[in-house]
Amino acid sequence: MIDFLVKRFIKNYEDTGDSQVRMAYGIFVSRVGIGCNVFLFVLKLAVGLLVHSVSVMSDAFNNLSDAASSIISYIGVRMANRPADAGHPFGHGRIEYVSALIVSFLVIEVGFTLLKSSAGKILNPEPMTFHIVSVGILTASVSVKLWLAALNRILGRRIQSSVMKAAAADSMGDVLTTLSTVLALCVYGFWGINIDGLVGLIVSVIVMAAGVNIAKDTISPLLGEPVCVEVYKEITEFVESFDGIVGTHDLIVHNYGPSKSMASIHAEVPKDVDIVMSHEVIDRIEREAATHLGILLVIHMDPVAVGDERANHYRLLAEECIHRMDSRFCLHDFRVIGIGEHIRLIFDLVVPREYPDTQDAMLRERLNQLVREQDPRCCCAVTVERSFLAVGCEEEPEKTGQKVK
Repeated sequence: MIDFLVKRFIKNYEDTGDSQVRMAYGIFVSRVGIGCNVFLFVLKLAVGLLVHSVSVMSDAFNNLSDAASSIISYIGVRMANRPADAGHPFGHGRIEYVSALIVSFLVIEVGFTLLKSSAGKILNPEPMTFHIVSVGILTASVSVKLWLAALNRILGRRIQSSVMKAAAADSMGDVLTTLSTVLALCVYGFWGINIDGLVGLIVSVIVMAAGVNIAKDTISPLLGEPVCVEVYKEITEFVESFDGIVGTHDLIVHNYGPSKSMASIHAEVPKDVDIVMSHEVIDRIEREAATHLGILLVIHMDPVAVGDERANHYRLLAEECIHRMDSRFCLHDFRVIGIGEHIRLIFDLVVPREYPDTQDAMLRERLNQLVREQDPRCCCAVTVERSFLAVGCEEEPEKTGQKVK
């Protein structure tokens, strides 16, 4: 059914990389959420008043707050698609993250409110009234909220929307809250045992935990995330596919919204090639990256020696030593100066972020010791860097420096 609705209401639905299509997805899901939650509010409020059920009326106002979450999502999606202006040259895409953060606070607030009311019911149990109509209405609403959760989760993954994923978690929190109410009513109706407060307490913790997880996932791109391995491979392989590029390193990606990114990378070029020719290659890569990858790419050009047997010999020696220290270490910007008894190996050493800055001196000393054991004439001038790759992605040394020719 979800695919049918998407095909029916979203034009060019397959082109999820297009900002207008992403906005159409967000508007469609937000409108569906508003409509379903307002419908459930009116239905539950009417039934609650009819059968004098406080639990049903309480759940009705919970649906009204969910409609507010959908309205926030709608506004966030529309604002995030606004074009760049003088005050925001990278666009407004991060508003989508802010919207998801607001929704996460609403989820936490719902859980906290349920926690307070549940604790009060445990300390001071309230009389309950069992109505089969109440149970039926609440159970039927669960199916609607499950479908809303599935809609937000599936389409949120399809277009990588934080606010839709947050809305999915919000809907699942409502499902748990409603089911807890149904369970408490049924247990009281059949066995006369009041477990309303205890069940509500358990559910409140689950709902608040979901809200905290949404907030953590949303704050992360706002603060700045490491480069994931898929994006890393895509960009580096694209740049290195051009003739005249020897290798790449120091890739940094800045996220300005789900469909707007800026990146910088160091591209190594042969030092004996005319600089004007290398610069033309760099310019062409930047232009084509904008067209094919949708990324504003800024490239720093590093001249390196290619086909230099002496440099390759010492590079392999240095790589053997750093891999003895940690197989995840890699190097780039390698060059050799000096002759005879005084040879300096100059390069940047890339280490995982688990190594604190305070260990830099120790790393340099240990590396120099290992290199001198191989060749007493050598010493290293090393700049220690931390990888911008996500944790677990550092095991790609062949992609972080010059290709050995």
